[in-house]
Amino acid sequence: MRIGLLGTGNVARALAHGWSAAGHDVLLGSRRPGDRTDLGLPVAGLNETAAHAEVLVNATPGTVSVDLLHSIGAPALAGTLLIDVGVGLSDDFSELSHPNGSLGEQIQEAFPSTPVVKTLCTMDSTVMTAPDGLTGPSTVFLSGDDAEAKRTAGRLLTDLGWPASSQLDLGGIDTARGQEHFALLFMGIAGVLGAHTFNINVVTRSPA
Repeated sequence: MRIGLLGTGNVARALAHGWSAAGHDVLLGSRRPGDRTDLGLPVAGLNETAAHAEVLVNATPGTVSVDLLHSIGAPALAGTLLIDVGVGLSDDFSELSHPNGSLGEQIQEAFPSTPVVKTLCTMDSTVMTAPDGLTGPSTVFLSGDDAEAKRTAGRLLTDLGWPASSQLDLGGIDTARGQEHFALLFMGIAGVLGAHTFNINVVTRSPA
């Protein structure tokens, strides 16, 4: 698939490398593509990236994502699956910028013709593309209102190394707030471990 990734930071680059290795056509989108020619990945402007993409990925800071998407425009995004991995946090990572909702919900409300799927926001970029590097299986979550969009996102997760057994569909886009609010617990765990390369696993009760 043609995958456009909005952003050029650690998350966007990790996902681009992961999907490129799986055979997808990736393009990073930047406000200043001329300044990002040293990444070893193709980079273009935001509008060119959106026009290129069958699937668009929001890997920008959650505090600026909605404004950035508005700069591209709703008509350019209509009908394109948007995978949102952003989380809005304060500069010191201590507060959420969407304490009573989620970025995923805000994007879906602002762009109703664009199916939004929230995923991959409960882990560090090192885990997103290498879940088998952990000591055991773990869970990646999906939230979204469009069933077909979630199926496509699930296939792309599989291409990153997440088997279907590790994918947990939480339901509609309103459940994205649970994923995003985990960021505060994530920062607490990272502080205790002194590392960001970890994930959580949902385990259920053993059969009687």
